[in-house]
Amino acid sequence: MDQIDKQIAALVQADARLSSAQIGAQTGLSVSAAGERLRRLGASGVIKGWRAVIDPVAVDLRLCAFVLVDVKYDGETEAKLAIAALPEVQEIHHISGAHSYLVKIRVTDTAALQQLLQDKIKPLGAVIRTESLIVLETVKETSEIAIAKE
Repeated sequence: MDQIDKQIAALVQADARLSSAQIGAQTGLSVSAAGERLRRLGASGVIKGWRAVIDPVAVDLRLCAFVLVDVKYDGETEAKLAIAALPEVQEIHHISGAHSYLVKIRVTDTAALQQLLQDKIKPLGAVIRTESLIVLETVKETSEIAIAKE
């Protein structure tokens, strides 16, 4: 990836609706060269997907929680895949320290979180315990990554 590819990646992660003409104008490339680089970034897997960012409150997913999940080794793979498959789960990270996984969940309210934990996560054979952290205020939330500039 050269500097222009990095610049294109930074542009489209901030606004995926930019046209090849707009990308070209901001990078000094022709429309066709910008379009080709964009296609190459997608084909190589640098750009993993195109999506809209939805306001969770607008779709009544007002509660964000981070759940620390402890699992035993036997059944861990099946448990993490089952948790990752839940639509309420936005992220799942295998972490170091006292806990096994950090799971980001969005649901309507605490009752929905309790039901999700009780009915779908805690019954998994490898799950030993969970600890829920309720988000009171989100100061920053983004899927954008800081792309280094040379």
